[in-house]
Parts: sequence; structure tokens; C-alpha cells
Amino acid sequence: MSLARRSLMEAAAARFGWRRAYSDTTQVDALLTEQTETAYNEAADHAALATVKNTDVLAVQPGVLDARGRILADVLYLEGVLTGARNRNLAPELIERLEDIVNHGHEMTVLLADTVRATAAAHAHSGT
Repeated sequence: MSLARRSLMEAAAARFGWRRAYSDTTQVDALLTEQTETAYNEAADHAALATVKNTDVLAVQPGVLDARGRILADVLYLEGVLTGARNRNLAPELIERLEDIVNHGHEMTVLLADTVRATAAAHAHSGT
């Protein structure tokens, strides 16, 4: 099945709250590789745009704030997944991985908040 068709089908299913689960590690690895390739292809565009757009410290701030908001929402979602996994006594290895993700995600949101504060502080320090 083509990527475009699969993406369209998955987008339509997501609108109804359906998510596909993969029981084969080969399928999971292929999906993870596809996600990684897509992200890295888009990252080159982001870097070029950011070089043009981020002319001072305050120009950086909105993007960092947006990223923090998205990551925080995802971390809180994953925290709910972790709670469900614990309540259903799912595999201990899965629970450990989810705990690691949630803890790391919260650490990331703190670092991003510190970065946002640094943009404001740097701007105030520069006197502009």
C-alpha cells in the first residue's frame, strides 16, 4: 500500500479515535524508519527557515513555546497511558519504558521553559 494511501486511511481512522496497533516488529521497525526519515527530511527545511527567521533572541521564543506546549500535552497523554498500563498490570518492561518516557518528557518541558525564560532574560539584558 502506498504511503499516501496509508496516511489517508490512518488520518481518517484517527478522526474516529481509531489507532492501528502493530503486532509484528518488522512492521514497527518499518514505521519507525519511515517516521525518522520524514522528520529528518523536514528538519532541513526547518533549519533553513530558522536561520532566516531567528534574527534575535525574541524571534526564537514563540517556536520554543509552541514545542513545549506540544511536548507537555504529549507527556500528559503518555502519563495517562502509563496509569492505564499500571492499572491493567501490563508487562513490567512496558511500564518501565513508559515511566522513562514520562520522566524524560517532564524534564524536557522544564528545559524548554528555562529556554523561554532565557530568551526574555537575554532580551532584557541587551536593553532592546
